[in-house]
Amino acid sequence: MTISNIKDSIDSNIHKVWETVLAVDKYTQWRSDLSKTAVINEEQFIEYTKNGYPTTFTITVVEPHKRWEFDMENSNMKGHWVGIFTSIDDKTEIDFTEQVTAKKFYMKPFVKSYLKKQQTQFVMDLKRILEK
Repeated sequence: MTISNIKDSIDSNIHKVWETVLAVDKYTQWRSDLSKTAVINEEQFIEYTKNGYPTTFTITVVEPHKRWEFDMENSNMKGHWVGIFTSIDDKTEIDFTEQVTAKKFYMKPFVKSYLKKQQTQFVMDLKRILEK
């Protein structure tokens, strides 16, 4: 299992950050790595990369404006994501942790760098949309 974490501060209030991160149906408006999303029900959604590669997410924990967790799986990996949101003055501290297991042994050496790249891109895109 590979674990990757990213922490950052976003110059936006926690309500706006929370609403943006949880509005999966609007991800393609600000996320540069996705072609589309599909909301299956209140607990599941699918993200599609620019190349159309799907990853299914199953929400496991929702504590409004504090914590969001989900399991994720595609043909290459499965794992769990935890997002912690903390309000500090008019800013929001985010703390996102992913635990992923590669399904194919030859992918294991690349998982850590891939996760770090994905997390960095997500936070950059999030800041770009919220810190206008």
